[in-house]
Amino acid sequence: MIATISHPPTTEAADRSSPSSLRLSLAPVGSAPALLDGAWWPRSRDLRAELPSLTAVLDPLWGRITRVTVNPTQWPVIPRKVPVAGHVVTVGWFLAEQDPHELLLLSYHVGRLNLLVVPPQTTPDSAAWLMAAASDPHGMLTASRLLEEAARLRALRDADRAEAVWDSEGGHAAGDSAARPRTPTGR
Repeated sequence: MIATISHPPTTEAADRSSPSSLRLSLAPVGSAPALLDGAWWPRSRDLRAELPSLTAVLDPLWGRITRVTVNPTQWPVIPRKVPVAGHVVTVGWFLAEQDPHELLLLSYHVGRLNLLVVPPQTTPDSAAWLMAAASDPHGMLTASRLLEEAARLRALRDADRAEAVWDSEGGHAAGDSAARPRTPTGR
């Protein structure tokens, strides 16, 4: 499946009501098992508001989603049950046993599926990279390791940009001329 990254619509209600606006990326069907089956980029940390649109897309692909587990360190409120499209999804949590940045889904047909949860405040370019990496069928990084790698790459990119700005403002040239000994002018 292709990564879908949508631009935010004008209203939050319209954003959640349309499954096509869901920010989701899945590994190709039939690919070799990886640590993650894809990534989901929710717009908030509100499971009650976010899960219905996720399951609306996943139910036809993977079979009815019956249970979801999360790590409570990333979700301020964890409802026990969330009504979605004519059925109820039971929500549970594991603290030490589950990666803080992973969502575990259980389905009647497919079994267990693991999605990286891209933090809602993530920039679009970082989110795109994370979603592509989590959907790579050869990916061998956990959800937390992917977020660490994205942060490392962002820091490198920011350092390169800062150096480019410094250079464009005469940074290296100014530093070089200050370090050169002055040549006496002819008197």
